Amino acid sequence: MAIRTLVWGENVHEHLNKVVHDTYPEGMHTQIAKLLSSDANISASTATLQEPEHGLTEAILAETDVLLWWGHRAHGDVADEVVERVAKRVWEGMGLIVLHSGHFSKIFKRLMGSPCALSWREAGERERLWVVNPGHPIAKGLPAHFELENEEMYGEPFSVPEPLETVFVSWFQGGEIFRSGLTYRRGAGNVFYFRPGHETYPTYHDDTVGKVLRNAVNWAYNPNNYPDITEAPNVPVDKALEPIVARGQGLHSAGEEGFK
Repeated sequence: MAIRTLVWGENVHEHLNKVVHDTYPEGMHTQIAKLLSSDANISASTATLQEPEHGLTEAILAETDVLLWWGHRAHGDVADEVVERVAKRVWEGMGLIVLHSGHFSKIFKRLMGSPCALSWREAGERERLWVVNPGHPIAKGLPAHFELENEEMYGEPFSVPEPLETVFVSWFQGGEIFRSGLTYRRGAGNVFYFRPGHETYPTYHDDTVGKVLRNAVNWAYNPNNYPDITEAPNVPVDKALEPIVARGQGLHSAGEEGFK
């Protein structure tokens, strides 16, 4: 079965900025899905902020193996209940790939537990991405480095937790560097942050970027979900693996749910 992949796009700049619209006339989310669809192992669909429940209903997320997230202008418009719903699916095993300005999204901050802040400059400068972990599956088939002629600069420090792995490091014409490809695991879910993707530049028309995203989807996919990861069952005394007798006073009655 193909990896069921959902590309979530804010879909705001495309309607407000002519440059963005001309670069992505069908929406950034649609172009990203096209990049993914060249891999026969990936079945890509899209959802946007404007749909009911932002296109991220419980039913849709239950049928999603990997979610890609691009947002920028409207981070605050994403409903908190939807953020919690997505976080739960990641904990259960859904993969999550956060793109570019998604570093400030509610879901990335929720899962990182940190400010996720950085420095930036919008000057269309060249970005050179170095593959610093060539043996990683996300780097499969990539050259030692690749370049994007026009990109927004992101600079360190990047206030995120120490990653499991660093796959890419970027250099910009202005001299800054940035950790541009970071992996994490949250619960049973694999998480990848990939830096490039400013909306006024044709980053998601780049073949190498497409290869990175396809590799990332295949890496993030976890066929072994853990649907009970958020449960905290009260194990009865008579169900203990070894015979025991309850002693002293407890706060809860037998079988009573605990506080969360």
